[in-house]
Amino acid sequence: MSEQLTDHYYQILQGVGEDPEREGLRDTPRRAADAMRFLTRGYGQSLATLVNGAVFESETDEMVLIKDIELYSMCEHHMLPFIGKCHIAYLPNGRVLGLSKFARIVDMYARRLQIQEDLTRQIAEAIQEVTEARGVAVVIEAKHMCMMMRGVEKQNSSMTSSVMLGAFRENQPTRQEFLTLVSGR
Repeated sequence: MSEQLTDHYYQILQGVGEDPEREGLRDTPRRAADAMRFLTRGYGQSLATLVNGAVFESETDEMVLIKDIELYSMCEHHMLPFIGKCHIAYLPNGRVLGLSKFARIVDMYARRLQIQEDLTRQIAEAIQEVTEARGVAVVIEAKHMCMMMRGVEKQNSSMTSSVMLGAFRENQPTRQEFLTLVSGR
């Protein structure tokens, strides 16, 4: 697999008119293959292994908010990066999740070829599954290189997506509290 991916990058360099044997490019196919495996390492991870039992009993029943989790993903349509931040809130139902696990869950799904809308839903559903919370809310704000570097080339564009589950979907004041906390207004 590793050698095959390296060979494909060699062919890509030839396909764009480069000489893969010139000094500056000799190791590029291997480095590009290593980078692609790193950028898509989420395919080799599972939610259960990642969480590793870090769900703890708690009487906390108020909103828990984790803001500004940076994320790096790749658009499944152009294989170009999108970069942004993720905000997650949940309403515990007798169980809380270890803090670092939120960032690990974001990374696991972000490190797959994605569209932002699906990434947002995958994160929300994973948090819901692991915590059995009364509600989960996820907002992602990102800049997409496929829109900035090619096509329409709009440098200041960004995309915001959200998924609200349970009480965040059903209870307008809870939803509004989350959105206010995320926006800082």
